[in-house]
Amino acid sequence: MKASDLLPIGILARRTGLSTSAIRFYEDKGLLKSHRTGGNQRRFLRSDIRRLSFILIAQKLGLTLEEIAEHLARLPEGRTPTSFDWWKISEAIRDRLDRRIAQLQAMRDNLDGCIGCGCLSLKHCRLYNPDDKAGEQGPGPRVLREMA
Repeated sequence: MKASDLLPIGILARRTGLSTSAIRFYEDKGLLKSHRTGGNQRRFLRSDIRRLSFILIAQKLGLTLEEIAEHLARLPEGRTPTSFDWWKISEAIRDRLDRRIAQLQAMRDNLDGCIGCGCLSLKHCRLYNPDDKAGEQGPGPRVLREMA
């Protein structure tokens, strides 16, 4: 690896629009890795620009840092990921998003029914909790938690 392939943290911050503290945070979480100079300064690969962009997009899509780390672990270290590398990740995320979209649509459709019903009671609600089945599972908003 040539020194010209490495970027100081300040340049990486400028290129990504992130603060240096955010970059250090992602590094601490293991989402990217710095290389140290003889003076212990951080240097990052140019490909980390895309890694950081991916992190930001994935967070907006609702992925946790742990999920993001799992996806990034599949990328090659030391070389810029190819379009095929990114495609494999996007396929996995697309499946997750499709499931989430279906859940949100079901919640939206059931919400319309609840607003129209007016019972305001999960104990008696025929839509979410017929015959108080959720009460048998213990306390708390079990039905709504499962949908989220």
